[in-house]
Amino acid sequence: MARSSGSSAGVIVAGLTAAALAVVGFFAYQASAAQDRSEKPSAAKSAKPSPGASDGKNRTPAEPDTALPGDSGRGHRVVYALKRQRVWLVGKNGKAGRTFEVFPSTVDPEPGAYKVTSRASHVTGSDGVPVENVVRFADVDGVTVGFSAALDGSTPEPDASRRTGGIREKRTDGEALWLHAPIGTRVVVVR
Repeated sequence: MARSSGSSAGVIVAGLTAAALAVVGFFAYQASAAQDRSEKPSAAKSAKPSPGASDGKNRTPAEPDTALPGDSGRGHRVVYALKRQRVWLVGKNGKAGRTFEVFPSTVDPEPGAYKVTSRASHVTGSDGVPVENVVRFADVDGVTVGFSAALDGSTPEPDASRRTGGIREKRTDGEALWLHAPIGTRVVVVR
């Protein structure tokens, strides 16, 4: 009997050791991610308009329409235009500091005003790809909708056979949105 209680104690110690190693590994990963984040462009550098951005007045037909939608509210916010597949990061002054193209998934939120409800620095996307700078703001019939950037830089075509709400962006744009949109920030979706 003494031998079996010793074996039980050994199993418990081994389990606790494994759990401790998992926690240490997790914190090492977080520290590495924080170091990667500190090497990225600062908010001041990221707040510049994307190349080719214009006020929309003197554009040629080949240029994308980058003018901030007029029906997108006031103040500090993120504006997401469904048809144009474009995002604007708008400051308190009502001016867009940055605009960029996004790559939506299969589920779109209805036009309206939302708020950022949660964020994650690094997770695995619903398509199995590791993503960063996840900013979630809506739920559509049980599908969470939010912005994210793939660590490998991919912006794949959405899989029409699956209901997913990940709106992909380029990594530099994802970093800018992450810095611009803490929890509670308004996200205005327009057609």
